[in-house]
Amino acid sequence: MRSIIMKRRVVALAGAGVLALAACSGGDSGGASDGGSSGASDGAAESAPEQVEVGALSPRIVLAHDGGVTTLDSTDGTELGSAELEGYVRLNPAGDGRHVAVSAADAITMYDTGLIAQAHGDHFHYYEQEPLLTDLGVDAPHPGHVVPHGDRTALFADGTGDVTVIDPSQLAEGDLGVLEETSTEDPHHGVAVPLSGGGMLVTQGTEDARSTVQVLDADGNVTAETDDCPGVHGEAAAQPTESGDVISLGCENGPVIYRDGEFHKVPVETDYQRSGNQKGVESSPIVLADHKVEAEPEGGIERPTEIALIDTRDDSMQTVDLGSEYWFRSLDRGPEGEALVLTADGELNILDPETGEMLQEVPVTGEWTEPDEWQQPGPMMAVADGTAFVVDPEAQKLSMVDIASGEVYRELDLPVVPHEIQVATGTASGEYDVSGGEGEEGHDHEGHDHEGEASDAGGDHEGHDHEGHDHEGHDHEDEEGHDH
Repeated sequence: MRSIIMKRRVVALAGAGVLALAACSGGDSGGASDGGSSGASDGAAESAPEQVEVGALSPRIVLAHDGGVTTLDSTDGTELGSAELEGYVRLNPAGDGRHVAVSAADAITMYDTGLIAQAHGDHFHYYEQEPLLTDLGVDAPHPGHVVPHGDRTALFADGTGDVTVIDPSQLAEGDLGVLEETSTEDPHHGVAVPLSGGGMLVTQGTEDARSTVQVLDADGNVTAETDDCPGVHGEAAAQPTESGDVISLGCENGPVIYRDGEFHKVPVETDYQRSGNQKGVESSPIVLADHKVEAEPEGGIERPTEIALIDTRDDSMQTVDLGSEYWFRSLDRGPEGEALVLTADGELNILDPETGEMLQEVPVTGEWTEPDEWQQPGPMMAVADGTAFVVDPEAQKLSMVDIASGEVYRELDLPVVPHEIQVATGTASGEYDVSGGEGEEGHDHEGHDHEGEASDAGGDHEGHDHEGHDHEGHDHEDEEGHDH
């Protein structure tokens, strides 16, 4: 087995990186300063925002748009704060349920949504404060994927190949929580996934080609490797086995799955098959993915109607034709593993991932067509505690859909035209008894006291399959089938 050894440096809990971002929020909340270090001593604002104790936390909606990010209260759409940022802004969950990782201006910076859950004996106390852009972050030329998994989060810089692994639980303490700094052999549009036991899955490649995926143990030794994943892009964690983590990745010749310490290829019927955008949950062995079969689509954009359901147990895949087009922002997962797909006919399709059976078809937007440029706004969603938050940017509307029933129970007018969304709940998935010790079940749609973890991948934040990070001309994927 050919092994590419990575340069690794394990570090103590400390911040890293330099930011040059301007911030503002509802008041003087002390956002990122010009040239401010993100070390532990500098993580908190000079004048911390006031905290107000509340009976329960209501999710906060974070929207990326031209000029920065804006945070809304999910109960009534009230604008709670904003941060001004230069360049194209991208959003990812940081891994603690409270902070959002903001990629912009060659840096990845932590945005505090202001939702706080503090343990107190056998219950929790909840607090709210104004959202703010912190000075916690890393330098990341052409910032790429941010992947939380387990109790760690990996930040990947495409322009350098640098990987920074953090402990997101330290963010609330004003510390970036850097655990390890690693570099791939060459810069490329890649991804790293923290694994249980301190290991890591990581891609290797160059700006021109990438086909290698490695697994490293906690000491940096290569324990598994495959070169049979051309154009590797898109990752998702599925239900683990007794042996540990299960990770699915998209390739241009069919997916590859890491399971039981080895890589397994998923056979496909066509010479070209790409699932570059994947969504998984650790409660399900099935990964939802896009399904593209045209290596050189006419006009440069393939508009598929079929989605893929990848079974990580036996390395198989079934496809389901939805009868309407979708794009890379269309995919997510529900609380029971449901496969969610927004289609161009304006519907949210909710499917059983095991059978592919359609469970609900919910009208949520007007009819739409995928934008010619992936950076342009288009329909999208985020999932938090059983609700799909669906954005129709053309109408500047957000619809909240109860996934179990298919009910649209709230609609909000949006003050901006967003191109990305994250929803924060204040708690990391599975970390707290978010009912506050009262054993509540279900959804309080009137009070909207939805607790639980916001999801970019159905609850475990895997599957951050954002492609085409076109920062400062660094366009990785638009000429490869427009597969973001």
